[in-house]
Amino acid sequence: MSSPSTKTLDHIVHLTPPGSLNEVSRQFRDLGFHVLPGGTHAGGLTENALVVLQDGAYLELISFTHPASHYPPGSPERQKRDANPWAWKEPGWIDYAFLGSSITSISELINARAKKDKSRIRYDLEVDGGRERSDGKVLKWRISAPSQDTDRGVAPFFCGDVTPREWRVPLDPPSNAEHPSGVLGIAYVRILVEDNDLSDLKANITSIVGRSPVFHTSRRATWVLDTPRTDVAGGKPRLIIGVPETADERWTLKERGQGIYEVAFLVSSGTKAGQAWTPYGKIVWLRG
Repeated sequence: MSSPSTKTLDHIVHLTPPGSLNEVSRQFRDLGFHVLPGGTHAGGLTENALVVLQDGAYLELISFTHPASHYPPGSPERQKRDANPWAWKEPGWIDYAFLGSSITSISELINARAKKDKSRIRYDLEVDGGRERSDGKVLKWRISAPSQDTDRGVAPFFCGDVTPREWRVPLDPPSNAEHPSGVLGIAYVRILVEDNDLSDLKANITSIVGRSPVFHTSRRATWVLDTPRTDVAGGKPRLIIGVPETADERWTLKERGQGIYEVAFLVSSGTKAGQAWTPYGKIVWLRG
């Protein structure tokens, strides 16, 4: 049996302040996205809404249901919230996921590849996850994430469906993926890193993806990814990691640390162009 792909972009995570899911849903609608209801994750700490795209990837708009102060110090609920890898993140683009597997251990596959490559990335064994949709349907999946917290948001985590993926990513009816902005799919995800970390991180992503970058210089590297559905409007999404090139990028890296700086979307010709803000994260519109 062939090994599963480890370079399929599944979704990108956008965090907003606790209890702000309705507000951020409105903000994304104002940007021209069709926002769908998601649900509450197992454990009740977070809730989400979705923006599904024609290429099969999606945006997860997520917020904690309550601020940390809602839970008594030392309580089991407070400990679980504080242990969440996103609990200490600033709002904006905070993480991204590749499509995993509920049958094959992605963590074992990548760890073996990384050991052979002599890169330092390692993944934890898969753990169960899930959420309940607003219609009551219970979704289940398996998650594997980088072992080091410092790698979260630079390296992807993996999400492998136990229940059908179409339950998690409702692409039917097709109108769910039709957006007033003309958005068709993901063009690229761009991640900012420190200059002295670029070489190691390039090796890490190569071990994860299973291929060398298609383009690289001393300041950035680019990989071509797949999406769950056929290519739309000009090709496959790219993953770009690189060092800052402008004053704003240097400030962002200093204030937020390494992670996603901007997400670019392919849009229909004659629609949006240029850039926008979510208001917590940067968006780029690229005409297909």
